[in-house]
Amino acid sequence: MLNATRTAYLTAAESAAALLADPAVTTTWEQPSALAEFKVGGLAGHLAYQVLSVPSTLAIAPDGGELIPLLEHYARGTWLDAEIDDEVMVGIRETGYRIAAEGPEALARTVADTVAALHGTLADEAADRVVALGRAPWSLTFDDFLTTRTMELAVHSDDLAVSIGVDTPKLPAEVTEPVLDLLARLSVKRHGPVALMRAFSRAERAPRSVAAF
Repeated sequence: MLNATRTAYLTAAESAAALLADPAVTTTWEQPSALAEFKVGGLAGHLAYQVLSVPSTLAIAPDGGELIPLLEHYARGTWLDAEIDDEVMVGIRETGYRIAAEGPEALARTVADTVAALHGTLADEAADRVVALGRAPWSLTFDDFLTTRTMELAVHSDDLAVSIGVDTPKLPAEVTEPVLDLLARLSVKRHGPVALMRAFSRAERAPRSVAAF
């Protein structure tokens, strides 16, 4: 069934597909991106992964791994505090480059085709679907998994847009509100509620950063 979470994901995925098809992606493909150690091509591959990982995750047979809440998924993850040269981060970059290996035009076509197919796929999945993650020994509800992908699509669309010199895509509130809610909760876990409250309300006492990652 298509609910608010699934609709928000599809909206973010369609926006990312359009960004990946921008001619500026092709012209800047081999240039450094806004992210350290990532060329534009690798970053584009990482953005595409947020779409391509959905059908591949659905294809993984449920393994009976512990079903955990969304925030616990981030609490257990090793990538949030990883340094740029740590194995997990190197692996993320390598995956991005592998996905992008056939070039910008092929990547854009693959993502567009996948997004088109996902409209039917997401509508057909049960409301209580649980997915195994493959790389982690626990499970998430499918909708929580999609929330993680929606956040990644929004954040990395901004990264890619900045990298290729175009405006960041404007996403509707039904996408940005759950993304900002998740980022705010992750920021509180990292910096504490007072830091976030000051960042939002008191410029004179605002911390230098309340970045969630």
